[in-house]
Amino acid sequence: MSVSVFHRVLMSGLFALIAFAVTPARADEASSNDKFSQNEMANAVSDFFGTTTEGTAQAVERVFSDRGEPNAYIRGEEASGAFIGGLRYGKGELIRKGQPPVLVYWQGPSVGFDFGGNASKVFVLVYNLDNIDELYHRFPGPEAAGYFVAGIGVNYQQKDNVILAPMRTGVGLRGGVNLGYLKYTRTRNWVPF
Repeated sequence: MSVSVFHRVLMSGLFALIAFAVTPARADEASSNDKFSQNEMANAVSDFFGTTTEGTAQAVERVFSDRGEPNAYIRGEEASGAFIGGLRYGKGELIRKGQPPVLVYWQGPSVGFDFGGNASKVFVLVYNLDNIDELYHRFPGPEAAGYFVAGIGVNYQQKDNVILAPMRTGVGLRGGVNLGYLKYTRTRNWVPF
């Protein structure tokens, strides 16, 4: 009897150890399956901007070398204008794997040595978005601290753990340096604060 009880306890312990060892690997696989690969993003950005794959691939490659694989992205359009103080308004869709698209709006003020206006297509790589509510906040970021790759302007915005990498291309005449924030919301809001 005691040998049989010992075997049962030993087998139960082995099964628990195997189950414990296998579970984290499955969790890691699930989280990596929720992310977008560099190829997926290069194709999506190229299709959205209507530009050559080589040019957009360079911009995406730069962001991926800085931040890795995003777990969401926003594709949309925006308009902005500035004369020392500026305003920016946009609208787009938040895309996550296995989830329906969600309509997102953004607006925000800026201040600095900035003049002109422009209309842009915007593609935002989103990092560390575990819950959609984490997006509906103010994301500060300097505009001129970004860089241009193949005609696509890129900069970063961060709020807590969530990082946004907006890529913009468009028409208009706007130049200078500014500091501001974008506030992402569920509904259109004309008041940028």
